[in-house]
Amino acid sequence: MSNRSGLPGHLSTPAGPRLPLRRRVMVLLVAAVTALAGFAAGVTATALAPATAHAATGTGYVTNVFGTNVTPFDLATGTAGTPITVGSGPRAIAITPDGATAYVVNSGSGTVTPIATATNTPGTAITVGNFPSAIAITPDGATAYVTNGNDGTVTPITTATNTPGTAITVGSFPLGIAITPDGATAYVTNYGDGTVTPITLASGTPGTPITVGTNPIGIAVTPNGATAYVANNGDGTVTPITLASGTAGTPIAVGIVPTAVAITPDGATVYIGSSSSTVTPITTATGTAGTPLNLGSSIGGLAVTADGTTLYATVFGPGTVVPIDVATFTAGTPIAVGGALFGIALPPPPPAADIDVNLAAQPHLGILVPYLRYTLTAHNTGPNAVTSATLTATLPAGASATNLSPGCTTTTGTVTCTYGAIADGASPAKTFRVPLHLLSLGHKTVTAVRTTSAPADPNPANDSASATCLVISIILATCP
Repeated sequence: MSNRSGLPGHLSTPAGPRLPLRRRVMVLLVAAVTALAGFAAGVTATALAPATAHAATGTGYVTNVFGTNVTPFDLATGTAGTPITVGSGPRAIAITPDGATAYVVNSGSGTVTPIATATNTPGTAITVGNFPSAIAITPDGATAYVTNGNDGTVTPITTATNTPGTAITVGSFPLGIAITPDGATAYVTNYGDGTVTPITLASGTPGTPITVGTNPIGIAVTPNGATAYVANNGDGTVTPITLASGTAGTPIAVGIVPTAVAITPDGATVYIGSSSSTVTPITTATGTAGTPLNLGSSIGGLAVTADGTTLYATVFGPGTVVPIDVATFTAGTPIAVGGALFGIALPPPPPAADIDVNLAAQPHLGILVPYLRYTLTAHNTGPNAVTSATLTATLPAGASATNLSPGCTTTTGTVTCTYGAIADGASPAKTFRVPLHLLSLGHKTVTAVRTTSAPADPNPANDSASATCLVISIILATCP
């Protein structure tokens, strides 16, 4: 998601020092008139389709860049909530991976305001640099990075304490930032010199700038971390960057003044929002731009829901948020918010933890008490910790179970085992026995399945396992 688009006319210039108050006011007024005039003049706008119901739920947030507030909106109902007062000129916003805090970049006051999303309560503003413009948060949620346009720097903020660190020098007038999925590198667009600066986050060291197009603003990284896409506001193109080598690819023409960038969770499509009122899809597999969707006024920001079903665009002129169906690329009913909408942030994906079910069998034979011993393992492959899980094993017909581990119970034909908290990467195991007798001959198969777990398991493909033993007699059996 690109948190950092450019406005028509822009809110500041790449000249470096902050503009005098009177001139800044004039720049804002011209930008507003330009945006509203474009909307009223009505470059032919695509008709809006009825709203479509999606699985996406939770609260999104949009910034009013000409005001001092952020407005929450409900994704399920499409209704705006009560505005939240922040600093002056809120331009960009990002939400921590745990969904607990939204950080708002106030370009007019040089601060960042944290908002507790549970109560929509703003906290104490954090002082950063001059004309902060964009923000990105590391995947572990530990650090937020803010670009300071007029300073040519990036300020790290430790989210645990909300304290700013030492600013990192980048290029001229940085307006956009994105962080790789592994949290290793941030990429900063430098509007003033047509470059992108990589920053090694572990050391806070900037690398060699990558030349892209004219006046780059928005940037986003694909979910696999392979490619960054940069919107070049000055020449109407998007530059793909191969991150492994740091090389810029062939620019993709998308029309005038592209600003915002968002990518679907599957990485298949990049969306480009522009100050010329359009959203253009790019197919990443081929690098080709599709037919633009015209929303009638300047696009401030773009964001895709965690489930990948809906793209949301902030539309500057009328002050609306427009949901766009990803499957059909059609616009739904706008959400009326009001104000000069710009940045947008949507709820992060809900926590997930994948349990890989494993079942092993081992024969213990003899004349007195022969049995098959089963080990039922719940391997948490992440990415989060498991808070609880239940696995159920179905026994062969007529079989029973004994010597169950704590947390396991048995009824006719089944064994059910409950597991408590399982750390990412941990593999707790529970055991039980199936006694053998003279009639327990032939192939004996036990099948185990994950019946419940929390948080949600994103991968059903490894939710079951089975073990088959060949019992020839009570003193001869094999379990491959």
